[in-house]
Amino acid sequence: MIPNLYRTSMLHSVQPLPTNSLIPSKAFFSSQRSLKTRLREGENLYGLFLLSFSPEMAEVAAFAGYDFIVIDLEHGAGGIREALHCIRAVEAAGSSTVLRVPDNCQAWTKKALDLGPAGIMFPMIETGKAASDAVSYCRYRPKGLRGCAYTIVRDSKFGFDEEYLRSYSDQLLIMCQIESEEGVKNVKDIVAVDGMDCVMMGPRDLSASMGLLHDPGNPKVKSVMRTAETAVLASDPANGGAYLAGMATAEDKPVDLRLRGYHMILGATDVPLFKKAVVDDVRSFKFGSS
Repeated sequence: MIPNLYRTSMLHSVQPLPTNSLIPSKAFFSSQRSLKTRLREGENLYGLFLLSFSPEMAEVAAFAGYDFIVIDLEHGAGGIREALHCIRAVEAAGSSTVLRVPDNCQAWTKKALDLGPAGIMFPMIETGKAASDAVSYCRYRPKGLRGCAYTIVRDSKFGFDEEYLRSYSDQLLIMCQIESEEGVKNVKDIVAVDGMDCVMMGPRDLSASMGLLHDPGNPKVKSVMRTAETAVLASDPANGGAYLAGMATAEDKPVDLRLRGYHMILGATDVPLFKKAVVDDVRSFKFGSS
C-alpha cells in the first residue's frame, strides 16, 4: 500500500507529454545523406553485391566502409523478408542499401520499395520505354503506378515521417542496368528518361548477348561497353542525364572504372570474396604458406 502523501507527490510530479513529442523530429529521419545527395555532391561511391542474404555479412561489409550494399534479389537466394533483415543490419552500421529486383515489374518494385532502401536497380533494361516503365513503378499516382501504402510501410518509417511524400522521389536512386547489345543501341533513349538516375553496366550479360559468354574481355565487348559509357558520361545528371555505375571484373579493376569516369563502382560480391578467403585458408593449412 502506497502512503497517501507519497501517492499525491507522484501525481503532481508527472506531467502529461505534449502530443507532438511522440513524433520523431525531421532531423531524426534525415541524419544520413542519401546516395543521390552524395552523387550530386561529387562523391565516387564504392559498393558490394550481397548474394548470401546474411545480415552478419552485410553488417561486416558496412562497417568495413562500403558506401552501399546491393542486396541481390535477382541472383541471391533470399526473398523480401531476408532482404529486410539485411537492410536493417546495413543501416545500423551506417551504410546504405540498393535492392536489385529480379524483373522490371510492378509487383517486385512495390515489395522492394516498401522496405525503404536508398536505391533500386532494374535488370536488363533495353529500351527507353522499359526505363520509363521502371520509373513509373517508383512514383505514386498521378505521376506513376506505385501502389499506395505509404502510411503503414517501412519506407515512410511506418507513417512517422511526415515529410515522406514531399521527399521520397528526391531521395530514391533509380538505377537501370544495360546488359545487352540492344540496350547499348538504345542507351541515349534510356539516359533521357526523366527520373532515371543511373545506368548500371552489366559486362557479363553484355558479352553473353554478343555470343561471347566466356570472353567478357574480348575487344568487341570492350568496344560496345565504351560506346555505352561514352553516351552516359556525355549526359549531365543535373540536367536530365544519368550517373554511370559498373561492376569490376578481372578485365576491369575498380581503379580502371574510376579512371574512366564511373560514379558508382561495385568492387566485388560477398560469396566470391568468402570463397577466395576459405580456399586460401585451407590451402595455407594443407600445403603451407606460399
